[in-house]
Amino acid sequence: MAGFRILATALCLLACSAAFAQGPLPRAKPEEVGLSSERLARIGETLNADIEAGRIPGAVIAIARRGKLVALDAYGWRDKAAGVAMTTDTIFNIASMTKPMTTVGALMLYERGNILIDDPLSKYFPKFAQMRVAVRDAGEPTAETVPANRPITIQDLMRHTSGLIYGGRGNTLVHKMYPGGSGDAAREYDGAAFMDKLASLPLLYQPATVWDYGFGLDILGLTIEQISKQTLGQYLQANLFAPLGMTDTGFSISEDRAARYAKPLPVDPDTGKPQARSPELTQPLKFECGGGCAASTASDYLRFAMMLMNGGRAGEARLLGPRTVAYMLSDQLGPNIKNLVGNADPTRADYGFGLGLAVRTTPGVVRMMGSVGQFSWPGASGTDWWVDPREELAVVYLSAAPGPIRWHYRQKINALVYQAIID
Repeated sequence: MAGFRILATALCLLACSAAFAQGPLPRAKPEEVGLSSERLARIGETLNADIEAGRIPGAVIAIARRGKLVALDAYGWRDKAAGVAMTTDTIFNIASMTKPMTTVGALMLYERGNILIDDPLSKYFPKFAQMRVAVRDAGEPTAETVPANRPITIQDLMRHTSGLIYGGRGNTLVHKMYPGGSGDAAREYDGAAFMDKLASLPLLYQPATVWDYGFGLDILGLTIEQISKQTLGQYLQANLFAPLGMTDTGFSISEDRAARYAKPLPVDPDTGKPQARSPELTQPLKFECGGGCAASTASDYLRFAMMLMNGGRAGEARLLGPRTVAYMLSDQLGPNIKNLVGNADPTRADYGFGLGLAVRTTPGVVRMMGSVGQFSWPGASGTDWWVDPREELAVVYLSAAPGPIRWHYRQKINALVYQAIID
């Protein structure tokens, strides 16, 4: 019986992925795929109450199980100040949800023999050949530096072990030298100037010793550009977005789509600080940052998530080989790498990390439900997604709600989705 179910599941995933690539994902009633309609309704009840209380402007959630869409729902406001209601085709800044897509783009080059996982970054950008690392005094980095013990590799970029950190995530002497984050860098520098800037700075850590959040995926995006001779957006459009039918995903918001672009509340409900879209994608960036500058919709990103759950396949299109996907979704942090994933996002504390995304390595310990093998990486603008292959579950939750409140909703949506599973 177990073998029959495994075979049936595999056939379902292939059939459903084929239909999904050609058009909308086949829909099912929740009970047909092991979910409770009554329990799923708690998502709407909870979100509507929070929207009414002014906690978030609105949200869109997409849920698929066993290859079928069971929910694609919009709540609240796309632009509360203007009185514009949320719709399921609303476009959101997805921030660091860009990172897994950039990683997939690089892995496509890897499969073609154009790049190797342990290639030194200096192969593509020679200025990174002689990097130096800040010396620590009583744990704090100083202005004194020593040579890096080994080169930064492509793998380091993908798993945040390069030592090239986000300046906005600390107050040390080294942090203050770096741009604050991906969006900040793309507003201030073009690609060449950005790389010159990073190559001139000391690393916070020796390469391959500490997971710490930083510019690895932005650099990887520029590496893709160097190899492909296209902008990152052009490359991903041709090789990822178009094959998957991700029609509203990219690094800019055109005039004809601007009315669908979600806005946060004018003021953060917890901190009282002003909020705005960041980056503002109706304005051109100086480079298309692979670490955090894309926009997408819930249904578009669900297509990406389902492709990974299906081992790199979407319908007749095979974007990645299944072994490549399995490698991407395997924990890449060995025992000698200090894991600071929880510093970047407390909801992912105690996760491992694959290539471009977090991977769950234990059924307990972490503060959210899920199975070993679950993979995800959220966005600072208030967005989240995850895939749980064991449960055949893919979820995309998008809200224009930056700030610490986003961590609350990551945990809340996780609980509301899993409690609805009844078999």
